[in-house]
Amino acid sequence: MNNIVSTLSKVTLGLAISVAAVSCNQGSKNSSSSTTKDSTSTKGSSEKVEKIVYINSDSLSQKYDYFKDIRSKLEAKVKKAQADLQSKSQAFQREVAEYQQKAASMSAAERQATEEKLARKQDELSRLDQNASSSIAQDESAEFNNVYNKITEFLKKHASDNGYTLVLTYSKTNPTVLYADSKLEITNEVVKQLNEEYKKEKK
Repeated sequence: MNNIVSTLSKVTLGLAISVAAVSCNQGSKNSSSSTTKDSTSTKGSSEKVEKIVYINSDSLSQKYDYFKDIRSKLEAKVKKAQADLQSKSQAFQREVAEYQQKAASMSAAERQATEEKLARKQDELSRLDQNASSSIAQDESAEFNNVYNKITEFLKKHASDNGYTLVLTYSKTNPTVLYADSKLEITNEVVKQLNEEYKKEKK
């Protein structure tokens, strides 16, 4: 369960943006190749200017309302599962303590039966923990896949509408871009439009 909480807190949108960037770039490569053919066949034609921008994925994950809602929902599920497991674990510990107090006065057969019963309960607790972790991991994967799809589709259209050749992503936790002029950052406009779309969908 602790691993799930740790994973959840470290989730970023870098992958979603990177894939979207590749998709945009592939589309622009096709148009670029046709532009190159046209420019070589026509004398005096000006070269196409490549438009490259970037998004701060840390800021996007903090400001995108849809992402924040999903994160809150998953965190609530983790807390509920932890509380349920803790309650069952405490009840089990009380049974163990009670057995330890009475063990000396029990017959060998009673001790064996009680120990087997406690062992089964311990196994059940272990399975509950594993099942809860697995369920949350599946939910997390499905939810963030939805975020990925939404951002990818938005960036494809946004890049096309604004003539961007490439959309890069920057993150302090995964700094694949070491330096970028702040004039090239489009995080705020992307977040604003994504939140507007999400607001309409919620209604």
